[in-house]
Amino acid sequence: VKTCWMRLPNFRIVGDNLKDRFDGASRVMVSNSDRVRGNSNAIISNSASNSVHGHRGGLGRRHRYNFQLKPYNPEHKPPGPKDLVYLEPSPPFCEKNPKLGILGTHGRQCNDTSIGVDGCDLMCCGRGYKTQEVTVVERCACT
Repeated sequence: VKTCWMRLPNFRIVGDNLKDRFDGASRVMVSNSDRVRGNSNAIISNSASNSVHGHRGGLGRRHRYNFQLKPYNPEHKPPGPKDLVYLEPSPPFCEKNPKLGILGTHGRQCNDTSIGVDGCDLMCCGRGYKTQEVTVVERCACT
């Protein structure tokens, strides 16, 4: 007797794949111009349904919710079934915005040798930064 089961790929592979999709995410807008008027149960045939799973229960995502995602920029191609999309750009996190709970990055300490999120180039949002060297003298219980 053999038993087979699905196995997830390595977590690093999943993370890298998501990061690549995030970096290539497309801004979209919802278009309901193709909406059927008067009969919300009518099914419209369209192979480009933006559905993640193709057809779920016989109805694609477009048919279930009766809308279509279109590129925000008409010169861009429509998103594919595996593309990540967003409706609005993220707010600027560099500047303080109490309404949105954004603290901003002014006055924060950064690491001038890091290329990560704690690095000065990224955290200071191109505004520049001051470096300060502090020497601390401590007494120790040496023998």
